[in-house]
Parts: sequence; C-alpha cells; structure tokens
Amino acid sequence: MSTNTTDLPGGTWNLGDTTVSRFGYGGMQLAGPWVVGPPKDHDAALAVLGHAVESGITHIDTAETYGPRVVNELIREALHPYAEDLFIATKAGGRRDAQGSWPSARKPDELRAQIDDNLETLGVDVLDLVHLRLGDANGPVPEQISEAFETLVDLQQQGIIRHLGVSNATAEQVKEAQSIAPIVSVQNMYNLANRWDDTLIDRLAVEGIAYIPFFPLGGFTPLQSDALSSVATRLGATQMSVALAWLLHRSPNILLIPGTSSVSHLRENIAGAALTLSNDDLTELDQIAS
Repeated sequence: MSTNTTDLPGGTWNLGDTTVSRFGYGGMQLAGPWVVGPPKDHDAALAVLGHAVESGITHIDTAETYGPRVVNELIREALHPYAEDLFIATKAGGRRDAQGSWPSARKPDELRAQIDDNLETLGVDVLDLVHLRLGDANGPVPEQISEAFETLVDLQQQGIIRHLGVSNATAEQVKEAQSIAPIVSVQNMYNLANRWDDTLIDRLAVEGIAYIPFFPLGGFTPLQSDALSSVATRLGATQMSVALAWLLHRSPNILLIPGTSSVSHLRENIAGAALTLSNDDLTELDQIAS
C-alpha cells in the first residue's frame, strides 16, 4: 500500500509497480448511447479526459469494446503521448455484436486479437494492465478460467502486458487466477447496495491487491435509499457524493473509476468523494445492504 498523498480524495495506492490516484476515471460513458458509436460531442469527450489528467488522476479505465474502439481512440487522441505516471487499464474477454450485446470471447485466439486491438487503438507497445473479463452481462459465472488466463500470462511473459487482473469474477476464480500468476487488481460490481464481495475485499486488502468497483453509483439504475438520502441531507451533499465517499472509507485498497462525459460532473464527483463521513454516518450507510 502506498503512503503517498495527492490532492485527490483517497490519496494513492500502489497498483503493481506504479503509484496511482485512488480516485480514477472510467471511460465507458464517453461512447455513444448504450456504449455504442461515437460521443454526441467529440470535443467535450476530449475535454473530460484532459481535465481528468489535469486534476491529478493517474488511473484511467477503458476497454476496446467501448464503442467498440471509440473510447480507446478518444484516450489516444486526447492524451497521447502519455505522461509517464499515467496508468491505463483495459479489459479482454468479450466483444460487441451487431445488436450491441456483450458476448464472451475468451478463446486464446480471440484474446490475442483483443490485445492487438487494444495496443493499436491506445497507441502503445505495452499495456499497463489487462483485466480478464469473465462471466456475462448478468454477473459472474462459476467456470474454470485457466486456459484464458494462461493466454494472458503468456502475453505478459512476451512483454506485451505489464500487469494482470480479473473482472466480473467469483472469489473462487480470483483464487484460481492467483494460483497461475500474480494479479494486481480485481474489478467487480460493488457499491453501497451490492456488497457480496465484502469478504473478498478484506482478503485482497491484506494481500495488497486493489479492488476496483464498477457501477459504484448503481450503474444504469442509480442507487436509491432512505438511509443514503438521510446522510446526504445531513451533510448537505448529493447521494452520489456520499456513495463515492463511502467507497473510499470502506477499504484502502478500493480504487474509484466513476465515469462521466461532462467536465462539470467530473468536478462534482471529485469534490463529492472528498466528503468526510462520521462513524454514525458509516453505521447508517452500512444498514443499506442488510
């Protein structure tokens, strides 16, 4: 764990061999509706990425499937050549079909093609971090992952990938991946109302492995709760600000990647995550999942 600090809420974390801001940025919302096609406002998308880096964010999450290709290409246009301290995490293990669905694609040749696509669209020779995307659109699915993960390990040994992680994974799949090669992160759905990974988060914190929640604000169905509303009203803050701040309080290995296509919303997210929550606030918020 890093003990450094930044002006961003939460300070920093050592993600593999790189110190990153715990408050990061997720690029998913930069694509068009339902994460398909180009953004409505191309210049605004570039501005969000530029402001993220100017704000001190050093961890950006993306995937070649966002668009597809669109978000990676926006990142390249806005930020390339990349700053030495910028850490870009991507994913492999799925594709987009003509209907906009997210079918799995985890055969060795499919994974190698996705890695090549990520290298091309991001404009790099080496990917900082690749998460093996598991399960399906409904969540994790219990299944063996060895062949797929070993394919990424082989690419890592070739020097094309620096670090590995898993996404949308069960706790058992996390252990299976760790039995094959070291991982630096797990990226799963987790927020105030969806806390089935509590035990996993605590184990990973002890092991120095990052936990990166996607849909930290509820995803396509924003978080709603009387307790969340009560705490937000008491603090004079928005519910989403409280939800982000709670995640940073939850465990030091949690890294945030809230997404937005608006500079003003990005600023609101940064300010909101900096909220200080009292023990009473945390107790009240902990009741939401139960």
